[in-house]
Amino acid sequence: MIMSQLERLDYLISYMQKEKDITVTVPENFDAAFEVFRGLANERPADAVTDEFIEIQDAFLKEYNAEDVTDAGLLTEAADQLYLWQGDITTLKADAIVNAANPDMLGCLIPNHDCIDNIIHTKAGVELRLECARIMEAQGRKEAVGRAKITSGYNLTADHVLHTVGPYVRDGKVSPMKADLLKKCYTSCLKLADQQGLKNIVFCSISTGVFGFPKEAAAKIAVDTVEEYLNNANSELEVIFNVFDDEDLNIYRKHLI
Repeated sequence: MIMSQLERLDYLISYMQKEKDITVTVPENFDAAFEVFRGLANERPADAVTDEFIEIQDAFLKEYNAEDVTDAGLLTEAADQLYLWQGDITTLKADAIVNAANPDMLGCLIPNHDCIDNIIHTKAGVELRLECARIMEAQGRKEAVGRAKITSGYNLTADHVLHTVGPYVRDGKVSPMKADLLKKCYTSCLKLADQQGLKNIVFCSISTGVFGFPKEAAAKIAVDTVEEYLNNANSELEVIFNVFDDEDLNIYRKHLI
């Protein structure tokens, strides 16, 4: 039996509600139902699910994520091997996108929170949190700032996700140590991408959201670090800087001139 997208949502929501022993009527409006699904998925711990859940979730997300996809390989260069693209990072078809993770590296647990960690895990599916949990269990400690881990992209249009924890900045005051840690985030991701033989990588603006790193300073570090790495490592990686709003777009344009 072929299910509609709304029927798939209804199944997924009902499944996760039963896990929490709650029952709430699923909205008939698709967008409203998706927000209910997203909130439940965000809160859900890294526990196993049934094969049927995976099958229906994957079918839903594959179709949902297939809308408005942009091929990173078709973008126009802003500078040698460097690209600038404005939009939702989860709609880019690329070898890897970078997730600004938290030290637990299990994704954002706040329902419907407007952060990149949240939306990447939502659109990838429960498998991403499960893989991250296995990685963290094997590691036995929280993820340090400035390192990088790689996972599958699962239902995303990107093949892989690179996870890195950026530095937290208070009151907009960037110390030399915090600047160096942000630089390490970019370098660690670039090295890992090259080690994995990836062709391209898409960076979000690491640490500039709730972690408080000033956008102007973060963009300069990002561009300078990537250019330095590409030159020194003789890397053929194509690097896309992803921005969401016009302010970030203008900041990056200035540094890519």
